[in-house]
This record gives sequence, structure tokens and C-alpha cells, in this order.
Amino acid sequence: MVPVYIIIPARYASTRFPGKPLVSIAGKSMLQRVVEQAARSVGIDRVLVATDDERIREHAAAFVRVVMTGEHPSGTDRCAEAAALGHINAGIIVNVQGDEPFIQPAQIQQLIEAFQDDTVHIASLMKPMHDPIFIHDSNMVKVVCRNNGDALYFSRQAIPAVRGFGQSEWGLKASYYKHIGVYAFRVETLQALAKLPPGRLEQAEMLEQLRWLEHGLNIRMVETDFQSPAVDSPDDLAHVENFLKSHPELA
Repeated sequence: MVPVYIIIPARYASTRFPGKPLVSIAGKSMLQRVVEQAARSVGIDRVLVATDDERIREHAAAFVRVVMTGEHPSGTDRCAEAAALGHINAGIIVNVQGDEPFIQPAQIQQLIEAFQDDTVHIASLMKPMHDPIFIHDSNMVKVVCRNNGDALYFSRQAIPAVRGFGQSEWGLKASYYKHIGVYAFRVETLQALAKLPPGRLEQAEMLEQLRWLEHGLNIRMVETDFQSPAVDSPDDLAHVENFLKSHPELA
């Protein structure tokens, strides 16, 4: 079997929530919760945190190996440098964002299993969505796929559009999937992605995965029925606390 690594990019200087990885959730930092959930995955060779901030390094070094990187515009770029610095030259890398404190090990396993198909070089998660409020919410990234499960396109708009029906009915006439931003890559693919220039679709939608599609790469989408709350702003902490109360097994 090929080696599998989980890299968790974590930065301190979040625009909407500075210091986000270090915020406490029921007595543990968010970053520690992400690491612990990732480490529960079966068949993982190593879990790493990649950061450019000394405060995060000092905190995380107590419970995980930390790789110090330079500044990067995206978590993907940070993972690519961390892999190079960690001399990870082959295998699969799973990029788990540092604001996913309740990522499920089973979801990580689903991504890893996608690579049993030798044609898969990038994989990510998607979840069915039905509520028209979410379908038309531009903060929810949607994805449409080919018959083989590879992504055709990602958008902040509702895709597909259903002609001849009101928007409240679209969810009854077509299938919609929310993209969950957890990625897995073959190591050589990750390093190639870090060298690609920004694309016009990426810049229009502000979605880095469109750069990969624009350059002809395929992204295998894996369907999941679970999504835990991510933390993007201080207001999300209340949702996370409520989620934890209803899922005491994650405490």
C-alpha cells in the first residue's frame, strides 16, 4: 500500500477570525481537535501541521509534528511546501483544513479509497443538498459531476439551473451537491498544482479548484452524508458548541 499523510494547514492571520486555530472549543483548541480526529483515521502514516506562525507552532508541537513554511495564498500551496520540507516524495496527501474540528475519520477513509482507481489524482467530498435556501446561497459552493464522478464545474451559483421552474422548485427537479473542501492528492500532483498560474474562472468565482479544472486536471468527487460545522468567524463558535452538545461522543 502507498503511504498516506494528513497535512493540516493552519495560519494565525485570518481576516475574519485572527488566531482561529487556537480558539478553545469545550476545553481543547480547535487545532488539537482537528489533529485528534485526523489521527483516528485507519492506515495513516503521519499527521502534520503546516504553519508560518510561531504561536501555532509552539502550541501544536505538544501533540503533533509541525512543519514551518513560508507565507502562502492557499492551504494547498502550504501543503505542497510542507510535503517537500518533510521529504514526502510519494503516496497520498490529505489536506484537512484547520477549521474542521469534527471531520470524520470515515470521510478521510472515503477519500483514500478513491485512489484505488489508478486514474484518480485528486479527490474531494460533496454532500447532497435539498433546501432551496442553501441551494441559492452564494456562500455554499456547489459542484456538478460527470457520470464517472469527476467534477465538471464548481460554482457559488446554483448549478444546474432548471429552466421553466421557479427557483424554490429547483431542488425538486434536479440534484444539488455542496462541495466540502477536504482534498486528497497524489504527492506528484500536489507539487504540480502548486506551480500552476491562477486561472480566469478561479479569479471570477474565487475558488482555487477551478484552476485545476482549467488546466485539464480531474477531481474525483466522493459523496458523503455527513457534514460538521466549520469555523469561519467568531459567530460560528455558538453553532459549534451546539453541535458538540448534540454529538457528545466528539467531546
